[in-house]
Amino acid sequence: MAGGTNVPPFWDHGPMRIEQRLAERGLVLPAPMPAPSGMALPFPWVRLWPEERPGRAFVSGHGPLLPDGSVPSALTGKVGTDITEEQAYEAARLTALSMLASLQRAVGDLDRVTAWLRVFGMVNAAPGFTRTPAVINGFSDLILDVWGPVAGGHARSAIGVAALPLGIPVEIEAEVAID
Repeated sequence: MAGGTNVPPFWDHGPMRIEQRLAERGLVLPAPMPAPSGMALPFPWVRLWPEERPGRAFVSGHGPLLPDGSVPSALTGKVGTDITEEQAYEAARLTALSMLASLQRAVGDLDRVTAWLRVFGMVNAAPGFTRTPAVINGFSDLILDVWGPVAGGHARSAIGVAALPLGIPVEIEAEVAID
């Protein structure tokens, strides 16, 4: 145990079995989102670095997706006027699942994600809406629940923006350590 506490060091997490934890919670990873008509996306959803022996994955901004890969139309618009904080929290949870699906496609097995390092959350906020951290908690709470406080703990920012692509209420990017 680290420093005489009951918390094991971050490298001593034993077998993680992330996909099993997701299934136990009834969580389903969505299909990839088809590129919107007329919109080119000339970047990877996940960039592994360094390429020859990746140790990190930089994950491009993701939004909420339903299991079929579509954007949930009931969860679009500005938080504070078009949708509630609670709905936006749920959108952030769906965004976490969207990101996990992209990571799984990039690295094959989510157990390869050994630590969540940084999360940057953007909220499509109505003027005066200042509870952006509470919205992005939907993402962080899911990651912490599945990976635990040591591997799932991450540095984080949560900001409000004037607009997001396709009217989504949240967009989140991340950096993770992989083995």
